Amino acid sequence: MARELSRRGLAWRGAARPGADLAGLPPATHGIARAGDLGPGADWREALDGAAAVLHLAARAHGAAAAAPAELMRANSEGAGALAAQARAAGVRRFVLVSSVKAMGEETPPGAAWTEQQPCAPEDAYGRSKLAAEAAVRAEAGGMEVVVLRFPLLYGPGAQGNLLRLMRALRAGRPLPFGAVRNRRSLLGAANAADALLLAAAHPQAAGATFLARDHDCSTADLLRELGAALGRPARLWPVPAALLRWSPVARPALRRLTRSLLLDDAHLRARLGWSPPHDPRVIMQEMARAFLALPPRA
Repeated sequence: MARELSRRGLAWRGAARPGADLAGLPPATHGIARAGDLGPGADWREALDGAAAVLHLAARAHGAAAAAPAELMRANSEGAGALAAQARAAGVRRFVLVSSVKAMGEETPPGAAWTEQQPCAPEDAYGRSKLAAEAAVRAEAGGMEVVVLRFPLLYGPGAQGNLLRLMRALRAGRPLPFGAVRNRRSLLGAANAADALLLAAAHPQAAGATFLARDHDCSTADLLRELGAALGRPARLWPVPAALLRWSPVARPALRRLTRSLLLDDAHLRARLGWSPPHDPRVIMQEMARAFLALPPRA
């Protein structure tokens, strides 16, 4: 996000927790404000001074969802609501919240794709905290314009979570049991996510809307083949039946999740705001692979 703001020559101010590693980021035109943690007690006044729009990307990651649902709610919902209240008081015109498709659920039926009209039924604490964040921001908005973008899995340089684990497995040459998985998942490159966010912050037709965004649909097996090609490590895929991966008592939740389909229909964003992803997903995938290969291998 910071790189895209700087590339476009936009005036911006960042906000970061004390001790955050900002190495490699371009300098903010209005500096970096230190705002404490993400909870409801954070003081955002320095960051909000003179701001016309807020892009709220920060959240407690879902990796800790099973262990600390209360902390997820405190940081992601209560914290977002508190920031929205302070933004309204500071005279901010528009508040753009990055939410997640996990606020809607974990899986689409075969052959189906979700739109923004899909009833929300989050399955884990992270998804519930993101759905609650949407409600909290709207409740505190008053006359401030609110835009919500629900993103799927993001890929690009610095990717974490399942993508990082999959790249490590591919680099190590480990066999992966996804050769028979025929699911379909929507993804979004980080550079295209930044473009959609900036459009949502400026477009007059975005006010009050919720949008989905995607730039690439593929199966888990196809994703691994694409990653393997970008890494120069051909994917070694074993054809284990998806049902066995999903229902085996020894399968981990992350493994089961990689067998599910989660397709999005982002026609609303494309039609209402005229958005189309400006960056080629293949190029973003290659940039992600290069950044990963530049990291030292784990012991």
